[in-house]
Amino acid sequence: MGNVDIELVTQLEDKAIDIRKDLCTYIYRIATAGHLGGELSMVDVAVALYYKYMNYDPTNPEMPDRDRLILSKGHCGETLYTIYSDLGMYTMDYMVEHFNTLATGKFSMHPNRKYIEAIEASTGSLGHGLPIATGLALGARMSGEKWRTFCILGDGELQEGTNWEAFMAAGQYQLGNLVAIVDKNDLQMSGNTANTVTVDPLDEKLKAFGWDVIEINGNDMREVCEALESLPESDPHVRRKPVCIISNTVKGAGVAFMENVVGWHAGSLSKEKLEEAIESIENTRKVRQ
Repeated sequence: MGNVDIELVTQLEDKAIDIRKDLCTYIYRIATAGHLGGELSMVDVAVALYYKYMNYDPTNPEMPDRDRLILSKGHCGETLYTIYSDLGMYTMDYMVEHFNTLATGKFSMHPNRKYIEAIEASTGSLGHGLPIATGLALGARMSGEKWRTFCILGDGELQEGTNWEAFMAAGQYQLGNLVAIVDKNDLQMSGNTANTVTVDPLDEKLKAFGWDVIEINGNDMREVCEALESLPESDPHVRRKPVCIISNTVKGAGVAFMENVVGWHAGSLSKEKLEEAIESIENTRKVRQ
């Protein structure tokens, strides 16, 4: 992986800090349990994709040649909602008003394609996002389209067999227009992933399934940018190995009292905890400078 523009990295780092603060505020305002641990761990990758590396227009989220993003770990949809709000697609007030209400509910703990046009697929039943992404990538090839499909997965959901069927199929068809990103924060609802059903050695398994693998610190924006910039051009006429970015992250990244704490797989925030979380996130900006 080569060098990246440091000014770009700095801009994206600042944006990730803003998104983390807005995300915590959103969870506080909807007054229900979000999945902040995994939502915070994937912020850096999601910010890099939406603000730089995906072909995406927030004013036209269904443009035909857009890159597709499937959030397989759908319980972390509030991260995407917060980004959509920052991009001007929805106001925060609107998303709070329309969260989990029977009459007007559009936003919920799991993203719903039927109600949110920016969502490519309704997800949350873990293990199904990568099969969908594989189908999209194959469809793009058959249609001669150059757009790329990204899929963000959790490491815990790699315990689901449908993911491995998709890994196998994508390797077989050499879907070079498919990029899987595993948010590997090593924790799941029941505890440490390695003590539940280990997915390691993940890099060796993926390579055996016919994938190229890039391993990074997924909470280091420079490494995230280097990985995304190193991706080969998406060309429907060229068969090459699909790429998996193993994004090693910290659950609850940016909020000191949440980091690597399994209890923050899900939870809500009091006003006091929100203030503490925002202060902690803002302190990461001071450390970076």
